[in-house]
Amino acid sequence: MTRIRELDALRGFAVGGIMLVNTWQHTTKDSRTGIDWTIEALFQSRFYPIFSLLFGISFMLFLRGNSRWALLSRLFWLFGLGLIQHAFYEGEVLTDYAFYGAVVLLPASFLPGGLPVLFLGLAAIGWALLPQVGGGPMLIPGLFLVGMGLWRLQPPRWLLRPAFAVAALATALLTAAWDDTNDWTVYSVAALAGAAAYSLGLLLVLRPWLSAVLEPLGRMALTNYITGTAVIVLTVPLLDRDPTRWSVIALALATLVVQVLGSRWWLARFRYGPLEWIWRCLTWFRRVPNRLESGRDQNRPLPDPGVS
Repeated sequence: MTRIRELDALRGFAVGGIMLVNTWQHTTKDSRTGIDWTIEALFQSRFYPIFSLLFGISFMLFLRGNSRWALLSRLFWLFGLGLIQHAFYEGEVLTDYAFYGAVVLLPASFLPGGLPVLFLGLAAIGWALLPQVGGGPMLIPGLFLVGMGLWRLQPPRWLLRPAFAVAALATALLTAAWDDTNDWTVYSVAALAGAAAYSLGLLLVLRPWLSAVLEPLGRMALTNYITGTAVIVLTVPLLDRDPTRWSVIALALATLVVQVLGSRWWLARFRYGPLEWIWRCLTWFRRVPNRLESGRDQNRPLPDPGVS
């Protein structure tokens, strides 16, 4: 399995987690249920960090064969897509990603080596975790930089198991501490440790059958993320009628099943997802070929870095 395919699988995993958490976040919670505690303790704030880390990696992948001017064009149109999404979904992150990509990642790309970028990213995350800063979107720049730094450093694969063990233990202890203290900073660090544990754990257990499910979802991350938010907006009135919150689980799973099947069908015929293709055409300001000539089309590019 190539490294880029593992990144696509990670991206698909993050898309699925974000769909679940976003659906839950947009429901009215007059009374707390076991599902609320489970999502808050184990899933909330665990998937956007993965998405943000991958965006920093995607930034480097794009720069391998393209100019920084092309990258600025890509970020400009991503910002535009985010503005369109913001018209119906206020929780969108595309504008944040485009903005921080331009003002943080682009200057950082001139720094030599991976360690300076990695340390800068860790410092930025530490700053964002200060109570007076508030975390949330302010974590994005640091996570971008950590992703960029890790990609440059290319850590050896044997580190996966010990790193996973440390991250899993840390998130378990910190989540228990948060449940006892209800401290926001403890929760935020637990969520970041959880994101690391999920990412490393997935890489350890990833097999061809699981990759076949997650990769298409990840290759069409932009399309699936935006359509997923549209589904949430349209179904919130129905979700609010269910105090048990089981409808949240059902809707997220049903949406993801449709997206996985739809993504597999689409990518058997086209190189890029619908919104990925539009984004690519806008970036280059020309029509980019998309339809595959056959199932064995040898002109398939590596998966587009996308919005991760």
